[in-house]
Amino acid sequence: MSNLNITITESAQAYLRELLAKQNSEGIGVRIFVEHAGTPKAECCMAYCTQGEEQIDDIRLPMEGFSAFIEFKSSPYLEDAVIDYNKDRFGGQLTFKAPKSKVPLLGENSSLEERINHVLFSEINPSLAAHNGNVSLLEVYEDTEHGLTAVLKFGGGCQGCSAVDMTLKQGVETTLKANIPELQRVTDSTDHSQRDNAYFK
Repeated sequence: MSNLNITITESAQAYLRELLAKQNSEGIGVRIFVEHAGTPKAECCMAYCTQGEEQIDDIRLPMEGFSAFIEFKSSPYLEDAVIDYNKDRFGGQLTFKAPKSKVPLLGENSSLEERINHVLFSEINPSLAAHNGNVSLLEVYEDTEHGLTAVLKFGGGCQGCSAVDMTLKQGVETTLKANIPELQRVTDSTDHSQRDNAYFK
C-alpha cells in the first residue's frame, strides 16, 4: 500500500462512477498519469482502465465502486494532487490540480533530461524571469562531431532578444555544463526574428 497523498473528492468519485457504469465493462477503473512530468509542459491525464490493463507497479487506490490506478513513475509528481468535479450550467467539469507535476524531481536514477530540466527550473529560469523570459529543453542528442548536445527554446522576453547569444553562452550554457559535466554543447532552436515581446530589441 502506498502513502501517496492524492485526493479524489466525493463529487469526482460520483461522476467517475457514473461514467464507468456506462462503459458496461466488469471491473473497469481509471488510470492516472502525467505526460512530460517535471517539465513546464506537464499534463495530468486520466484514462479508462479495463480489468487487466493496469501495470504491475501501478499504485492502486480503492474507491467506492471502482479503483484508480496511479502510474508508478508519475506518482511523485501527483503527490498532493486534487481531482474534483464541479457542476456548471454546461453539465460539469473534472478539474485536476497537481502542484508538483511541473517541478523536476531528482534522484539517483534521474534521466539526463530530468537533470537538465531541474537546472533550468531551479537556477536558470528564475533569473530569466526578471526579463519576462524563460527557456525550456526540446531534446538531447549525441552528435558525432560535438558530443552530447542539448537543444533549448527561449520564450517570453528572451525570444528575439538581441542579448540572447550572450545569455545562452555566458549564462545558460555555463550553468548547465557546471551542473551536468557530460553535456558538451548547448544550442538554441528559437526563431529570433519574432521580436514582438523581446526584452532587448
